[in-house]
Amino acid sequence: MKVKNLIYALLVIVLGGFIAYRVVSNKSKNDDSKKSGDKDKPITVTGIVVKTAVFDNNLSLSGSIEANEQIEIRSEVSGIVEGIYFNEGSYVNKGQVLFKVNDIELRAQLRQAQTKEGLAGENERRAKLLLQKEAISQEEFDVANADYASAKAQTQLIKAQISKTSVKAPFSGKIGLRSISPGTYITPTILVAKLVNTGKLKITFSIPEKYATQVNSGSTIDFTVSGSNKVYKAKIYAIEPEVAVATRTLQIRALADNSDGKLLPGTFADVKLPLNIIKDAIVVPSESIVPVQDGKKVFISDMGKAKEVMVEATTRTDASILILSGLKAGDTLVTSGVMSLKNDAPIKVKVQK
Repeated sequence: MKVKNLIYALLVIVLGGFIAYRVVSNKSKNDDSKKSGDKDKPITVTGIVVKTAVFDNNLSLSGSIEANEQIEIRSEVSGIVEGIYFNEGSYVNKGQVLFKVNDIELRAQLRQAQTKEGLAGENERRAKLLLQKEAISQEEFDVANADYASAKAQTQLIKAQISKTSVKAPFSGKIGLRSISPGTYITPTILVAKLVNTGKLKITFSIPEKYATQVNSGSTIDFTVSGSNKVYKAKIYAIEPEVAVATRTLQIRALADNSDGKLLPGTFADVKLPLNIIKDAIVVPSESIVPVQDGKKVFISDMGKAKEVMVEATTRTDASILILSGLKAGDTLVTSGVMSLKNDAPIKVKVQK
């Protein structure tokens, strides 16, 4: 009886194991079938049909605004400041006296030098008469003549020093804050103020070397400054004759009118530099570009599958990028989901206008 029950128990275990195996096997097949079905199911993406258009190639750059002319006002001689003849932050004209250094000692030296010059001149005149009468030698006359020339040179030197005590504006412009007062003992190391000509301003910026041949002197650029939407214009007047080795860029300078005085030296400028206008250009959205190690790539739709295409891209704007090679008009370009796409993946493209 016990043997019979044991046999029944073994049969039940074997039958249960067989049923369990079949259930697991069928589930595995169903899962594989679902995975296979998901793999073959196309991915829905958006895209555009590539077309050619006229591309106004503008290069966006950062530049700095500088004064057309600016200097630090200093005195060439040392002494007591006896008068200041400008107001801080005011406009001064070329040749206007800005301040005066006391020159009493120099004028005393000048009178002494003029006296010596007069005496030396009289001695030279007498020596010349005596030489004509052969009363003195040529050598003696030459000595008297040299003394007279030396006295004249000393007088001219002191006059030049006196002229330096009156410091004048070398050009017209706006003068800044002064650091001296009447009575200050000034030396050439002391900065008095800064003089800036802001009637015209220089805009200095650099471009990558690959655009060097597309920039010409006399071209007009547009630029804006922070805090203002107004677009200003400047004309390129100077181009550096060589590319900077460290940065591989070419420095350019343009001149802008600032007669209204709204632009300030030292501020940054957002420059738009016009390059060559391309008539049959291919411009695509920036989001369609996938950066890779060897460059850039895009995906196009080819017979219902994603096809990977390497492209050569150049100028980039806020929303688009110029393609030089790799795409042609009529290609269906994938613009969404490109980061997760793989080559030959089945896709369904919703073409956007």
